[in-house]
Amino acid sequence: MQILAAVDALFDEQVQFLQQLVRIPSQRGEEAAAQDIMADAMAGLGLAVDKWVIDADSMRDHPGFSPVSISYDKSWNVVGTHHPKAAFGRSLILNGHIDVVPTGVATSWTYGPYEPVIKDGWMYGRGAGDMKSGLTANLFALKALYRLGLQPAARVHVQSVVEEECTGNGALACVVRGYTADAAFIPEPLEPKLLRGQIGPIWIRVEVAGAPGHASGDFGKGASAINNAIELIQALGELETRWNARKADYPPFQNHPHPINFNVGRIEGGEWTSSAPSACAFEVRVAVYPGQSPANACAEFEQFIAEVSARNPFLATHPPRISYPGFMAEGYHLVGAEQQEAVLRRCHAEVWGAELKEHAFAATTDARFFGLYADCPTLVYGPYCRNPHAFDECVDLESLRKVTKTLALFIADWCGLEAMDSEARR
Repeated sequence: MQILAAVDALFDEQVQFLQQLVRIPSQRGEEAAAQDIMADAMAGLGLAVDKWVIDADSMRDHPGFSPVSISYDKSWNVVGTHHPKAAFGRSLILNGHIDVVPTGVATSWTYGPYEPVIKDGWMYGRGAGDMKSGLTANLFALKALYRLGLQPAARVHVQSVVEEECTGNGALACVVRGYTADAAFIPEPLEPKLLRGQIGPIWIRVEVAGAPGHASGDFGKGASAINNAIELIQALGELETRWNARKADYPPFQNHPHPINFNVGRIEGGEWTSSAPSACAFEVRVAVYPGQSPANACAEFEQFIAEVSARNPFLATHPPRISYPGFMAEGYHLVGAEQQEAVLRRCHAEVWGAELKEHAFAATTDARFFGLYADCPTLVYGPYCRNPHAFDECVDLESLRKVTKTLALFIADWCGLEAMDSEARR
């Protein structure tokens, strides 16, 4: 088919563009340079580019908003919009996030976190999989159609957003700005399967008190803030087990082996090696099921911490302080998307020669914003990625090629196609 051949013809260029993106660090608050490249690429395709700095105040009362603790002064979204001539097809959002997580110790990477080396068909580098590869699929699926002199016969919004990895406020800002469609597609690197369900993460900070004193003193009375924090952290496994035991009540996670994971990702404390620490804080990521209230989960977490603290002589009279510095997200269960799913199943079968499989994911994507708050069923389907958030993150390039082909076919089927004006060919 011509569309598949057009993706093949552009794939070397797509890989080079992915390498360009991976070379640019785009951690939280550092997304600007990479977003400039995305904006230029969208403009090069003839899309109408909308670029704006996120305004947290405009979203604070939205149910999808997550607390934020840094400035958005240098964090902006980019959306490129294709406008058809006739608009007889169904509209579409192609979404992806430009932000990446920290690299950890750079010397632990085989090739360096921002050195996009290709070996044995895999491209290495932070963000190569999660999810700069998906951003290139969105662009080059469209570009393949344009090269054939064809374009979607419906409005298409290509989105490159920030803060997917910590709040999701970037995608929420798109919803608040009025971007919606008949369907959305996010090529996250979660394998070329349909993502049926995802949990909602919550970030919680627990500040634990202690009493300073000389190291020669008696710590048996619970005066060490670090020991107190460790006691609370070890107890969290009890609550995690309790929440996992409820999975039968929350499809599609009833058959998932362990959908709710508590992860203590940060800890800090102490002032002096020879003194009992007077303060310690840890941050934990917990999760809720689709349909479960984040507010109720937070209340249960707080009650659990209070109960555990009551067993500790010091914490019983000096209770921990709890705050919420990031994710406050609902889970998402894809339902009511029979038409969107049918198109994806046909396109996947044509490219892969196999039936589309589906799965549930014990983490989140930005799909929840469009599905829950914009009446826009959202498909999540992407390439194979190894080591996301870890050392030597990498993406399988052949799967990226096939995902781009699947996406190009999906756009053609879902949106319909019309001939481009000869002077508008990209």
